Amino acid sequence: MIMNPIVSVIMGSTSDLPVMEKACKLLDEMQIPFEVNALSAHRTPEAVEAFARNAKDRGIRVIIAAAGMAAALPGVIAASTTLPVIGVPIKGMLDGLDAMLSIIQMPPGIPVATVGVNGAQNAAILAVEMLALSDEAIAQRLSDYKSGLKAKIEKANQELAEVKYQFKTN
Repeated sequence: MIMNPIVSVIMGSTSDLPVMEKACKLLDEMQIPFEVNALSAHRTPEAVEAFARNAKDRGIRVIIAAAGMAAALPGVIAASTTLPVIGVPIKGMLDGLDAMLSIIQMPPGIPVATVGVNGAQNAAILAVEMLALSDEAIAQRLSDYKSGLKAKIEKANQELAEVKYQFKTN
């Protein structure tokens, strides 16, 4: 079966894969066709611009872009496309605060949605939420996923109820 990606996961280098793997796993679980590539805003700027300009024509609907340190990649992509871009700051120097600030400080007209440091899973959930606006099957899978989150917490509370301490009141 040939699938065409509708989400693109982009990282500055493969050293970001351990973080971005969480986005890939979530997209896979949600049955969202996606692609994964390494592109560098500083080392391959022409390739980044070509990717961004052609993404929509290739059927991409949302881009998740990770970057650490200077964190230019999400903004450079956003400058060359009308597609929504979700930035994932990668923890590196200054515990990722430098990357987060670089991604969220975009000029007017070039927005990049930004999740928390190393928040690749939330980036994927946000992408799925965007896609669910126009696709009922995705919306149902998302609803099921969110119900599963609720069930995990309910189970955790049942397990906590069994933990005994001398002064525990519940």
